[in-house]
Amino acid sequence: MKQPLAYVHPAAKIAPSVVIDPFVTIDQNVEIGEGTRIGSNVTILEGARIGRNCTIFPGAVIGAIPQDLKFRGEETLAVIGDNTTLRECVTVNRGTAAKGKTVVGSNTLIMAYSHVAHDCVVGDNVIISNATQLAGEVVVDNFAVIGGGTLIHQFCHIGPHVMIQGGALINKDIPPYVKAAREPISYAGINSVGLRRRNFSNDVIREIQEIYRYLYLSGMNISDALERIEAELPATRERDEIIQFVRNSKRGVIRGYM
Repeated sequence: MKQPLAYVHPAAKIAPSVVIDPFVTIDQNVEIGEGTRIGSNVTILEGARIGRNCTIFPGAVIGAIPQDLKFRGEETLAVIGDNTTLRECVTVNRGTAAKGKTVVGSNTLIMAYSHVAHDCVVGDNVIISNATQLAGEVVVDNFAVIGGGTLIHQFCHIGPHVMIQGGALINKDIPPYVKAAREPISYAGINSVGLRRRNFSNDVIREIQEIYRYLYLSGMNISDALERIEAELPATRERDEIIQFVRNSKRGVIRGYM
């Protein structure tokens, strides 16, 4: 259902059940899935791909060209998964030649005035609170929760099931299952409350705690701690995920609180 005061390009592919409020602008080369609602004054530009049952609140802009001086007009995408909510004035830029697309997953909530820059990948079931700013090529894994007003440097990687305090300045990677807080941003324990809410068993939570005791509380450097973890702790999915994340980190992981 389209209001007469909205503009929809004839070449846009809009499912019949999409609700489009007044003063919306939808460009060509846009696809929007069944059951999605587009609030007033939303702008959806070329290259946007929006899934089913999404809610886009007034003032949001999806698919604007990257704020990257290397961008040369290449054809790229901004992809939004199913059942995702973008609140007021959220901006999601499309990708560049580096990755080709910016992706926001399914069942994710991005709160008002937040920005997702070019080539970011935001996973499923993520919560990004108000006025958070993701620079280019940031990766946020599934079930991460980011507090309001957080600034995330380009190329940073936020692991799954992470909880980040509001107002954080992030310039390092944050490994899986942890809480990150204080200034400068530091390890502040594991996200045990979030893990219990997502049905992690007490035994698994204790295993994760033990891994991070080696990494952050043993006095060892990261390389030695990883070797000890592999040698002394049983192999589990969570153990191997943490080891792989830390070893693959290009920016280095956050440190323990000093």
